[in-house]
Amino acid sequence: MDVDAAHPGTEDTRRGRFRRLLDRFVASREELEAQELQEDAQEVGGTPIRRCHDREQVTVSGTLRTVTLRPRAGVPALEAELYDGSGTLAVVWLGRRQIVGVEPGRGLVVHGRVAINEGRPVMFNPKYELRPVGGG
Repeated sequence: MDVDAAHPGTEDTRRGRFRRLLDRFVASREELEAQELQEDAQEVGGTPIRRCHDREQVTVSGTLRTVTLRPRAGVPALEAELYDGSGTLAVVWLGRRQIVGVEPGRGLVVHGRVAINEGRPVMFNPKYELRPVGGG
């Protein structure tokens, strides 16, 4: 008896795995990073940044690309750029000059309401969770 006949779909499963392996082999480093970030976001129930809409309450997971001190209306503000593989979100903590652990390259999950400011998604003073260093 043929193994594939006993397990319908086995051939398709093998082709699917082979296709994913081939895609990973030919993908650029940036594409692989984006794919991994999107998979991580799905694991925590996150919304892809590209799908966030104005005034929507969301959870977003990604990696901090930049962190800068940028005063707003004379008030200190820590601003970070969070990248999730689908887009970027500006995350702003008003009244803060620094937050221990919030640094470029760190994984972060944020919960809050998105605002669209000058065509860019922004989240002010979100609840946040630092992700373990080195993945995860």
